[in-house]
Amino acid sequence: MSSPKFKRVLLKVSGQALMGSRDYGIDLETVGRIAGEIASCLAAGTEIGLVIGGGNIFRGMEGAARGMDRVSADHMGILATVMNALAIQGVLQGRGIDARVLSAIAMPTICETYSRDKAVHHLTRGRVVICAAGTGLPFFTTDTGAALRAAEMRCDALLKGTSVDGVYSADPKLVPTAERYDRLTFNDILSRDLRIMDPAAVALARDNGIPVVVFSIRTPGAILDVVSGKGRSTTVSKD
Repeated sequence: MSSPKFKRVLLKVSGQALMGSRDYGIDLETVGRIAGEIASCLAAGTEIGLVIGGGNIFRGMEGAARGMDRVSADHMGILATVMNALAIQGVLQGRGIDARVLSAIAMPTICETYSRDKAVHHLTRGRVVICAAGTGLPFFTTDTGAALRAAEMRCDALLKGTSVDGVYSADPKLVPTAERYDRLTFNDILSRDLRIMDPAAVALARDNGIPVVVFSIRTPGAILDVVSGKGRSTTVSKD
């Protein structure tokens, strides 16, 4: 293929995406497909970092809604993201791809502790950087963690893999007539309350000039398509 559109990207993968067709946990066949697409992006010349959600194992907000202390519930969700990150690292390494998990919370016997310089060092040497534990703090989503890491690592784009092929005016699964957008501005997202990410994540991406590309991670080959500037997606930018 020709030169990729983006030299360095941050890919946000939700925990739900790792479930495949399961109701809970990690579907290794799905993780293997995602790992293969990440390998194709590396081969095309794109440096790639990941931020992984934990909703396939535990969601802090749901735990808090059921009576748990919110801080404790969020800490459990943070640990779930580390489990997912280790799973992806294992599958990537099984394919001969060098990958490093960097956690926002120090876990030296399990993985490296995140720092911007360490993450950039690994990226420039062709390694996949898997950022785990979100921001390391309760009350912040992994979307905010993804926007933060994308800004710190000076990524050309934040790729948000979802279950649909872009941004719609409403949930297309519930509203078949929902309008799909090819391009939007960050102000459109906020003013129309489209909720592709939480407002803090949108503001971080906007203020640092990082376009957000929303696409369906369930579509085979979609990650490489987005990196190469092809495929079906919605791009959110300043203008």
